[in-house]
Amino acid sequence: MQKNKNIVKAINKNVRSSPRKINILLKNIRGKRVDIAIRDLSFARQRIASEIKKTVQSAIANAENNNQYDIDNLYIKEAYVGKSIVLKRFRPRAKGRASAIKKPYANLTIILSENINEEREFHGSKS
Repeated sequence: MQKNKNIVKAINKNVRSSPRKINILLKNIRGKRVDIAIRDLSFARQRIASEIKKTVQSAIANAENNNQYDIDNLYIKEAYVGKSIVLKRFRPRAKGRASAIKKPYANLTIILSENINEEREFHGSKS
């Protein structure tokens, strides 16, 4: 099994938000260059966007310090989220009953890759 050498990973565990809400933001940044992704997350209105932005910046720092990658060539290869723990709380309701409140947590993973593209121009005819 050969490990892919040109990827860098950052994992943020136990993020206090549901995976569904995080995945909406992750769909927007998949495949983008890191500087554009950080810009988009800076102006996103959701509260969790700052946590995702911190994770992307951590992955950039890993790429720069551990692997000596050029920041300008980095792009987000994969961005996914998974379920973590769920805090269960109870709220009193009428007639002595109780209803459950679930407070989900998520694990966030960002994988960056270096885009080494040769300067190719495809203009005009295909010949």
